[in-house]
Order: sequence, then structure tokens, then C-alpha cells
Amino acid sequence: MALSATVIGALLGLGTQMYSNALRKLPYMRHPWEHLLGMGIGSVFVNQLVKWDAQLQQDLDKMLQKAKEANERRYFDEDE
Repeated sequence: MALSATVIGALLGLGTQMYSNALRKLPYMRHPWEHLLGMGIGSVFVNQLVKWDAQLQQDLDKMLQKAKEANERRYFDEDE
């Protein structure tokens, strides 16, 4: 997943920079270093987004498990 996220981020950054140049009616590949910078930032962004999503899923699973245990204690506890 890391390779595909990196490629998607790089394409996102490249596309954003090319779109920006197209809107300003500049040559698409003007200042190539800006394209490299955009690709790097896009790659980092998408990789962090994937990590954040995985952490969010783990946190959600923990919260749902705690809620399930609390409900089981509340309604199915034999002490009462």
C-alpha cells in the first residue's frame, strides 16, 4: 500500500502544479523544481493520510469494543 500511496500522492502533486500553470496560461513544465516539490509534498500528504486512516480505524475499534463491553455489563451482568 505504501508504494501505491506514494505514487498517488506524487501524481496528485504533479497534477496540482500542472493545473496551476494551466490556469495561469503558463507552460505546463515551467520551473520543473516546483513539480518535484509538489510531487514530494503530495507523496508525504497521502502517506500521512493513509497512516491517519489506519490509526483512526484502530481507535474506532477500541471505542466500539469498550461500548460493547459496557453494554454487556449493564444489561447482562448477573450480579443484579
